[in-house]
Amino acid sequence: DGWLKTGDQAEIIDGEVRIVGRIKEIIVTATGEKVPPGDIEQALCADPLFEQTMVVGEHQPFIACVAVVNREEWKQLAAGMGLDPDNSVSLQAPAVRKAVVQRIENLCHGFAKYAVPRAVYLVTEPWTVDNALMTPTLKLRRPQLMQKFAAEIDTMYAK
Repeated sequence: DGWLKTGDQAEIIDGEVRIVGRIKEIIVTATGEKVPPGDIEQALCADPLFEQTMVVGEHQPFIACVAVVNREEWKQLAAGMGLDPDNSVSLQAPAVRKAVVQRIENLCHGFAKYAVPRAVYLVTEPWTVDNALMTPTLKLRRPQLMQKFAAEIDTMYAK
C-alpha cells in the first residue's frame, strides 16, 4: 500500500524525510508526550563531561538521564566545587546535580521543554560490550541498563 514497515519513526519537513528514532525506543511519558531518546543522548554527549548517556522516563512525569562522566572532566568539575572526585558520593551531591542539570538544559535548548531531562544520575564506570551494557555494534542495551540502575532511576523520580 505504499508503506514499508521498518520500525523507524520519521517526520517529513518540506518534502524531506528525517528519521527521528526507532519506534520501540520512543519514550512515552505519563503525560503522553513522545520523546525519541537518541536525539537527546546525542546532544548531551556533545558536552565533554558526558561519555555516555541514557535518557529515561517511560510512564514517568518527566525525562531523566543516567550518564557516564569523563573522568578528567569530572575531576575538574569536582575540584571547582571543592569536592573529592574519587569519592563516589560526590557524584550525587545536590550541588553537582544542580550544575549538571543546568548544563543539560543548555545543551537541550532546541528541544521541547518536556523532552529536556530534569534529573540526572552520574556514574564513572563506562558501559561496554564486556559488561553486557552495550551491543557489539555499540548500541545501548536499554533493558540491561534499566535493570542495573533501577533503584537509582526510582530515586530520581521519588524526589
